[in-house]
Amino acid sequence: MSVESVFPTFLTVLLAIPFLGTLVILATPRRFEDFIRWTALVFSGAAFVASLFLLRAPFGAEGGMLWAGKVPWIPTAGISFALGVDGLSILLVLMTTLLMPIAILSSFTSITDRVKEYYAFILLLEVGMLGVFFALDLFLFYIFWEFTLVPMYFLIGIWGGPRREYAAIKFFLYTMAGSLLMLLAILWLGIAGGTFFLPDLIGIAIPRGTEIALFLGFAIAFAIKVPIWPLHSWLPDAHVEAPTAGSIILAGVLLKLGTYGFVRFNLPLFPNASLLFAPWIGALAVIGIIYGAWVSYAQTDVKKLVAYSSVSHLGFVMLGIFSLNSIGIQGAILQMVNHGISTGGLFLLVGMLYERRHTRDLDAFGGIWKAMPVYSAFMLIVTLSSMGLPGLNGFVGEFTILMGSFNSAALGARPWLFTAFSTIGIILAAVYLLWMFQKVFLGPLDKDENIKLKDLSVREVLTVVPLLVFIFWIGLYAAPFFNLMNPAVQALLNHMPAVASVIR
Repeated sequence: MSVESVFPTFLTVLLAIPFLGTLVILATPRRFEDFIRWTALVFSGAAFVASLFLLRAPFGAEGGMLWAGKVPWIPTAGISFALGVDGLSILLVLMTTLLMPIAILSSFTSITDRVKEYYAFILLLEVGMLGVFFALDLFLFYIFWEFTLVPMYFLIGIWGGPRREYAAIKFFLYTMAGSLLMLLAILWLGIAGGTFFLPDLIGIAIPRGTEIALFLGFAIAFAIKVPIWPLHSWLPDAHVEAPTAGSIILAGVLLKLGTYGFVRFNLPLFPNASLLFAPWIGALAVIGIIYGAWVSYAQTDVKKLVAYSSVSHLGFVMLGIFSLNSIGIQGAILQMVNHGISTGGLFLLVGMLYERRHTRDLDAFGGIWKAMPVYSAFMLIVTLSSMGLPGLNGFVGEFTILMGSFNSAALGARPWLFTAFSTIGIILAAVYLLWMFQKVFLGPLDKDENIKLKDLSVREVLTVVPLLVFIFWIGLYAAPFFNLMNPAVQALLNHMPAVASVIR
């Protein structure tokens, strides 16, 4: 994993785009609300267009870092300003820059209070999330990691639902508590290695007991963020109380910071501990798959149903990562993207319905396909995507993860048991998602409030269509996405001799 000792100019510019948007918004008088909205949309759209230039790099070559650079920042402490993108992060970067304009556009009519602060926090959150995916210095990574907490805390706490303060504080405290353990692990690595630069720390000799402790320091922080069962209790509250854009970003990107952390840091830095804990984390992942699906079926609030489904879907991602083989890890990375598209889409569509009816109770609906045919058709596609229907994106990710887990030497003597129990979650997903769809969209249109519902506006259609494009693209032709990932995943496994010896 080589990185040139040059300033990471393009990635810095990409980080600067939403930050400059924030400065423009802060300099704008708050009475110009429409200008503020369009400023946020233009700068987030510019970040998406700029991120597409990352695809010009040869991701098929050697699996190394691209668009990368490193300059001393605090040289006496071995801290550098080091950024880079490779096949492990490029899809997550593109997903982030895609979802941000969608989240912003979805807020145009729903956010009418403190508009200036709202869009400033949204763009600052984009800076933090991109920084997490770019950072190659552990100290810099930790700064961006913690920075993301602040905008999301305010987005939930100010513009959220009735229990927003409780949900925001719970989200903040859970994530920060786990992060303190990661900070201690980062300090040990930086002091022992004489640098915080990730490529230079990979492969350093670490005593077995210390490696296990360091692995846990990172893993607990990442597990809370994912979240892995049983560390998930903050998630439903945060999702339910967050504004629609907050839920889209939380599901689409913020949860992926945890799964990405496992791939980027735990696996290459602590290969022996990764192999040791693989069966245990795989077991927790399977429990989360079944538990999340089971609890989703018990919900009467549509948004809470979708929130618990994330626990189930991200269980598949964790199972793929700790299969510790190429197909499993690639499936996990693709499923991170799939979950962002599908579950982000569900939260987007649920938010549109809530704007019209101001309720998310399943019993308040029924038969609305007749009143909102375009909306209902979009919701059907996204629901089937989340369910993993063949031909749509969710199926590709789940199938490759199950392939990886079925023959995974890292999961123990009977890895097929992990696969077998995971398929229960797929069946339950079909149950709770189809049950939700039937309750809301099918049956008689017998409530006056639902008869008067208006179908989607042009603005709302424009927020959903990009997600539908990727749902079908990944589902029907996923080869370009795997081509981006494959070299980097192979390089990752080559840096893990303990794992590679087991696989062989």
